[in-house]
Amino acid sequence: MTTTSHPLPQLDRARRLDAADPLAPFRDRFHPVPEDALFLNGASLGRLPSATPALLDELVRGGWGDNLAQARTQWLDLPQRMGDRIAEVLLGAEPGEVVAGDCTSVNLYKLAVAALRARPGRTTVVVDDDNFPTDRYVLAGVAADAGGELRTIHTDIDQGLDLATLRAALDDTVAVVCLSLVSPRSGALLDMAAVTEAVHSAGALILWDLSHAVGAVPIQLNACGADFAAGSTYKHLMAGPGAPALLYVRRALHDLTTQPIQGWYGHREQLAMRPGYDPDPTIRRFLTGSPPVLSLTAIGAGLDLLAEAGMDRVRAKSLALTAFFQELAERELLPHGFRLAGPPDPAQRGAHLTYEHRAARELVPLFAAAGVFVDHSLPDRIRITPAPLSTRFTDLPRAIARIRDVTIRHERKTG
Repeated sequence: MTTTSHPLPQLDRARRLDAADPLAPFRDRFHPVPEDALFLNGASLGRLPSATPALLDELVRGGWGDNLAQARTQWLDLPQRMGDRIAEVLLGAEPGEVVAGDCTSVNLYKLAVAALRARPGRTTVVVDDDNFPTDRYVLAGVAADAGGELRTIHTDIDQGLDLATLRAALDDTVAVVCLSLVSPRSGALLDMAAVTEAVHSAGALILWDLSHAVGAVPIQLNACGADFAAGSTYKHLMAGPGAPALLYVRRALHDLTTQPIQGWYGHREQLAMRPGYDPDPTIRRFLTGSPPVLSLTAIGAGLDLLAEAGMDRVRAKSLALTAFFQELAERELLPHGFRLAGPPDPAQRGAHLTYEHRAARELVPLFAAAGVFVDHSLPDRIRITPAPLSTRFTDLPRAIARIRDVTIRHERKTG
């Protein structure tokens, strides 16, 4: 790995910040990264908690290996148990309002169809043009199947969605609005309460994609009056590749909503093997098939870390980390073609920063070769995510210096 020969900017200050950091001990509770590597890509895939391998080994050997098929009964309610824990720690939701299972795309499909069914006579689905592609693909299919319209509103690629633009798109044909609380690209953070109020004022329902928000920012679904939510667990929840997604439905909507993928896990009498489908009256009606037990269990290790740290402290350190990186980048990176491509106020962002650079696609692999792991985002953006529980403040001057030096070498080589 490449190291810089130039002085590291603000290193002494970073050391003081680390010494005062109440979350510093959490760094030792993760599987170590390669020597001298700087991992700043938590928005793509969270680091492996040290507790995860033992947690899964116990399940595989003790639960599956020793108990054989009899072990199945202890996992029947695992989607609800894990959902209740996520609700308590991260979502500001009540027990019985969240389940975990399937992937984000499937959960978005279930919830979008449920929302349309709950608003008969309304056939318009609203999404913004900077939402994650899977959201737009899923919603386009749902709208087409319902004989309705997918209404796509414009979002500023850097600053996020303007509330006035959303309000202008709402009318009495809109059944559901689907938005990401934190923009996957720019990191722009929406005001959940204000958006939800605007959608409800138009008689529509709100479906939140929390993939880049859950575990990164404090969320209060109940207090904001949110209707539906889905989101991944492999980013800020650190549950591992392909980990199942969360699904939230406000309790008042349980009796009023049905989902399109009717399976035995959502049946009122799951084990009775009835010939006809009768949906369970609770959040279980949004389940479909057998849960991915191993990956569901893996959610627990990261969730335990976040619960112990507390989301207020996680958010406070995240704000401090991204503000520090932004300050360093202004002096060290902006003169070399970088531009902040997100809200300048850290409080208006999620846990990641985004920078535009014309050579982003070529630079990100070069940064990795120098031991700095970040993410390339189309078209020409670089996403930086310093995970609060595993990133030191002293990692940031080192990362900035390597990014600067790699960029300078690339400039000289390409002219």
